[in-house]
Amino acid sequence: MTAAYDQMIAVFEGHPELFGHYKIELLRGDIVMMAGLDVVHNDIVEAVQDQIPRKLWRRLQTQDIAILEETSEPQPDLVVVERGAGPGSGRLMPSEVITLVLEVVSKSSVDRDYGTKRSLYASAGVPAYLIIDPFETVCVLLTEPTGKGEDADYMMRRTHKFGDPMPLDVLDLQLDSSEFGTLPKFKRHRQP
Repeated sequence: MTAAYDQMIAVFEGHPELFGHYKIELLRGDIVMMAGLDVVHNDIVEAVQDQIPRKLWRRLQTQDIAILEETSEPQPDLVVVERGAGPGSGRLMPSEVITLVLEVVSKSSVDRDYGTKRSLYASAGVPAYLIIDPFETVCVLLTEPTGKGEDADYMMRRTHKFGDPMPLDVLDLQLDSSEFGTLPKFKRHRQP
């Protein structure tokens, strides 16, 4: 990664009293900082995590991912890695060992979640990218990554409304979204 980003991370880690409630990511060379998240957001992440069997999968929140070819260190809302895969310690999880990433959309992250991160995770070869949108009340599962860089994308897209079970074949389970909270719709610059 960049030396400036490494220095900034050292400052943030050295002052948790100032920066502990912020999410900080490096996305294609840009540093993105976000304030704390809504309770609805956190409840959704928890509900998904609780459905993924702990004996088979590591379910990691606030885990930075190393995507070296993209000069990126995103921090998805949830990272799912096969139990026993990846490092046992450290700040970065290599993208090569990740099975699924989850992003829950917020007003400030909608374009990044549906756009930048979609191509970023596809470029890294992450097999499944799950976007949960409490504003539109949908779960969008993207699979079959292809391509590199900003042109990378997922070949398959499945969308399910909240309440409809969604097959997560990469984890061999059906996701129950009936408990997911919702937020009032808002005018977007870009639609999913």
